Amino acid sequence: MTDSVKRAAETPDEPMPFAELGMKQDEYDRVKEILGRRPTGSELAIYSVMWSEHCSYKSSKVHLRQFATKAPKSEALLVGMGENAGVVDIGDGWAATFKIESHNHPSYVEPHQGAATGVGGIVRDIMSMGARPIAVMDALRFGAADAVDTRRVLPGVVEGISSYGNCLGLPNIGGEVVFDPCYIGNPLVNALCVGLLRKDQIKLATAPGPGNKVVLFGASTGPDGIGGASVLASATFEDESQAKRPAVQVGDPFMEKLLIECCLELYAADVVVGIQDLGAAGVSCATTELAAKGTGGMKVDLNLVPLRDPSLRPGEILMSESQERMMAVVRPDDIPAFMAICEKWDVPATVIGEVTDTGRLVMTWDGEVIVDIPPGTAADEGPVYERPFHEPAGQAALNADTPDRLARPEDLRATLLKLLGSPNLASKEWVTNQYDRYVRSNTVLAQPADAGVLRVSEVMEGAEPTTRGIALSTDGNGRYAKLDPYAGAQLALAEAYRNVAVTGAQPLAVTNCLNFGSPEDPEVMWQFAEAVRGLADACRTLGVPVTGGNVSFYNQTGSTAIHPTPVVGVLGVIDDVARRVPSGFVADGLRVVLLGDTAEEFGGSEWAHVEHHHLGGLPPRADLEAERALATVLVEAARRGLLEGSHDLSDGGLAIALAESCLAHGVGATVELTGDPFTDLFSESASRALVVVRPESYDEFASLCGRHDVPCYGLGMTGGSSLVVRDVFEVSVEDLRETHTAALPALFG
Repeated sequence: MTDSVKRAAETPDEPMPFAELGMKQDEYDRVKEILGRRPTGSELAIYSVMWSEHCSYKSSKVHLRQFATKAPKSEALLVGMGENAGVVDIGDGWAATFKIESHNHPSYVEPHQGAATGVGGIVRDIMSMGARPIAVMDALRFGAADAVDTRRVLPGVVEGISSYGNCLGLPNIGGEVVFDPCYIGNPLVNALCVGLLRKDQIKLATAPGPGNKVVLFGASTGPDGIGGASVLASATFEDESQAKRPAVQVGDPFMEKLLIECCLELYAADVVVGIQDLGAAGVSCATTELAAKGTGGMKVDLNLVPLRDPSLRPGEILMSESQERMMAVVRPDDIPAFMAICEKWDVPATVIGEVTDTGRLVMTWDGEVIVDIPPGTAADEGPVYERPFHEPAGQAALNADTPDRLARPEDLRATLLKLLGSPNLASKEWVTNQYDRYVRSNTVLAQPADAGVLRVSEVMEGAEPTTRGIALSTDGNGRYAKLDPYAGAQLALAEAYRNVAVTGAQPLAVTNCLNFGSPEDPEVMWQFAEAVRGLADACRTLGVPVTGGNVSFYNQTGSTAIHPTPVVGVLGVIDDVARRVPSGFVADGLRVVLLGDTAEEFGGSEWAHVEHHHLGGLPPRADLEAERALATVLVEAARRGLLEGSHDLSDGGLAIALAESCLAHGVGATVELTGDPFTDLFSESASRALVVVRPESYDEFASLCGRHDVPCYGLGMTGGSSLVVRDVFEVSVEDLRETHTAALPALFG
């Protein structure tokens, strides 16, 4: 029997499976209080997914508010947190929308589909803002590179990202691949998408206007993904996680490609009043959020939802996270035009309801009312937890275990080669060669450059051309955040900010994906609270607002959590893409210049990790004022045409930056150090970059650095076929390349 609202009122004591759906007793009691009765099975389905950790942010809201309260004022910010994605003004009438989200748990259970649908979901977030998606990036974390679990998960994740993104015709312009034993059983798959639109064409997730029609369009609804992101990502993994395969969504990139073009034509025809993609929580999320942000009411006939499996019951329809679906609010007079455009693109579309002003979300099934709730209580008024937190018991001992006591190498050449060939620092071409980085012909820079750069011109049909471009980078370091989550989050932002700046682009806005263990663990919550506080403070200092993002909790198996891993994406704008600065040493006869000061900072470093499997001490100091000054110099120098090439200093320090700069274009260099060779080469002090300038431009460039108090050290000249560090070592570019490219193919074929 269908559990109707009437029957629910008549049977108040009937047991309901709230615990099986991840809901706590007090949460269930609150639902009953809101409704004045027990919920129907369909209502319980809605509240269980909408109040899940993944959808409601119930453990993180109290901390995330800092992103708004501490946010710097930015005239460029057009849409901030709370919508499907943030939107920023990039000039010449253009706007960019970008966001990063996690698909961690599904990618462990079923790597290919988990990663593929992670890409599909973030692309639809960008579509729902009225934009054309133009590129994707991915930030990936896996267990030890030689672990059996990594060999199972990594190839499938890479294939999933590659197949979905390549089928959509979206270039994959950057990201990260990091290995650490802490991610065994809990890989991180964070996907970013960026889109472009005219700044006066922004679409929002809202359902105004009583009488307007609610249209579900795209793929039909099936049993795949029931509770996939909303429930699967709101609990820890145990040994039986392989049994959760049915909860992973199944993607169809060809339908998504049709959906993209269909949506863009619908927007151009001005037949969409409001729109929402169907991702986590599916129909439950789309209906409650649209209704809550509109005139407050909606009525829906669930019998009208197109199904791939006719045996699905209402609760399953509401919880299904089948992919490639969108929901639009359309004026009645525009329905014929809307349907005609969908038919043109072979995108199924069905009117399933209409907007009301009743303040209630009402759903029927077989003529009976099975849902009658205030939509805002599901979408916006879920539980908010101020979970207890305290510093981990071993934190002080961890910070006292400094790497100063570790044996320093006598052979620095061998140390460089060992680090350069280690999985984290080795070439990621085995991964990136599976992605199309240049499809659509608007990619200006892509991996292994520090940031991806895209030209804006001619992206949207009929738009005026522009010389502008956008740059994007994602960064994060779980070891730094383990040692100090406050500083670790700031260092993640600083590196992404710096990576954008070294291309010549002005950093403009931030998105983030915060990956942590269980919020029910006070030590994990301390890590989370400190990371959010650090990131919010850093955004204020650097003058870049957080436009949105994602929190991913429960990344742990049993009681073993991953390192706290805040991943930060930064978007920047460059006035003229012809002035972008390429990565590395581009030609012989250029002056090699180090920007920024170097201190003895090895806590959490790649040297300590690779040579000694050591994690302890403190991470490098985050000097945000120095970071901002460095970016100012890099952007201004690019505008003046003073820079021939550049590369940031981060993991592995100056030694790795020199090696990668040589490898970028096959050009060697001869440099001379001024301090302790080991510290100069392998320290990971922040706020540093390596640039090359023409000899005749050096004085002007040095003067620019002096005006902004950015330390500037001439190290030597480019040229030859080797990297020569005078009085320390010499290694041929060919030996560097052989070492750099061999690691991942040897591990993964």
